[in-house]
Amino acid sequence: MANLFPQEIIRRKRDGAALSAAEIEFLVRGITDGSLADAQVGAFAMAVFFRGMSMDERVALTRAMMASGRVLDWRGAGLPGPALDKHSTGGVGDKVSLMLAPLVAACGGAVPMISGRGLGHTGGTLDKLQAIPGYDPVPTPDTFRRVVRSAGCAIIGQTDDLAPADRRLYAIRDISATVESIPLITASILSKKLAAGLDALVMDVKFGSGAFCAAYEEATELARSIVGVANGAGLRTAALLTDMNRVLGASAGNAVEVREAIDYLTGAYRDARLGKVTRALSAELLVLGGLAADDRAAQAAIDKALASGAATERFARMVAEMGGPSDLVEHPERHLPRAPVVRPVPAGRDGYVTSVDARAYGVIVMGLGGGRSRPDDRIDPAVGLTDIRGPGEPLTRERPLAIVHARSEEDADRAAAALRAATIIGAVPAMTPVVRERIAA
Repeated sequence: MANLFPQEIIRRKRDGAALSAAEIEFLVRGITDGSLADAQVGAFAMAVFFRGMSMDERVALTRAMMASGRVLDWRGAGLPGPALDKHSTGGVGDKVSLMLAPLVAACGGAVPMISGRGLGHTGGTLDKLQAIPGYDPVPTPDTFRRVVRSAGCAIIGQTDDLAPADRRLYAIRDISATVESIPLITASILSKKLAAGLDALVMDVKFGSGAFCAAYEEATELARSIVGVANGAGLRTAALLTDMNRVLGASAGNAVEVREAIDYLTGAYRDARLGKVTRALSAELLVLGGLAADDRAAQAAIDKALASGAATERFARMVAEMGGPSDLVEHPERHLPRAPVVRPVPAGRDGYVTSVDARAYGVIVMGLGGGRSRPDDRIDPAVGLTDIRGPGEPLTRERPLAIVHARSEEDADRAAAALRAATIIGAVPAMTPVVRERIAA
């Protein structure tokens, strides 16, 4: 290692050479301990951005970033089943994790889910959970293990000692215009998942106007990269490509999405598209984890977990053991914050929702205070949109496009105007499936 120089390795990648595992490990060690200057890290990211990486290089980078910090080991932890997880590339109204974790737990799995916060127009699972009073997103390692063992699932935030190389590399990518690199995105996602000590992973890679990857082809490339690298690194993984050209479910915000997740688990209200995505990802995990022989058996197990109330009970236990109220499921209105201004946005005329700009819907929630444009922005958990009408749904003068939950009348006015501008009303559109494709090793 003594004869390795960062500038020479960066030059080789800049010129299109494939780096060895030893060279990549050297760079990652320098990113982690600070011996590589920010300029060198940025230069490496830019070289990868333009030159790409082979599958072997991606696996080596992911493994090195995983090993840059603590790697969880669930062996001997007394888990109720295999350690399983799901990761989404993010979308507007994506509350799937809140239902999937307890569903998979009720079917015999253990879900130690490490989630992130939202940035930009896509919401974060952690922000939704922090709308629940008392919920602790950064428990001690012992508490995390205890809750996963007891409830079968626990959703927490990333700790500082998991894949620290990714934290520094991502921060520099963010300010050096190199975020949109498939190899670097792959390593960023999977280094944290491998460090979580999982037995299997399912990826929800979204495409469309409300997704990080708007183009279907780009989302497909990312899904293939993640599946290839994850399996190459020894983690059983499959990916589903799902449509984010509309809000997922009938709500977007934080507290309002928690309420919709509770309603789905209890059966009070179940949006069809949200259900299809949640069930498809849950079933994939059950099969990958060896808890179901095939999709048909997995769907039957999911039906049983919902009908019996077992999934609801797992969610309630997780919330209570993570510091939240013990009666959240029974009385969500007592605990979830509510906005002072709640106003329907009339369609103005009869017709059908022909199409929506899902990204714009996410930006509307941000404008209300429900999202952040910078990592240190504070979030208002009460604001958002509910009763959102999606493409194909009929509208009348009395039936609103959505209901705005705002902090002030002025905020509600702005949101209503933006909502109308982001929605096209006309003829019934051709409907497309929400789960477009499955990609596996």
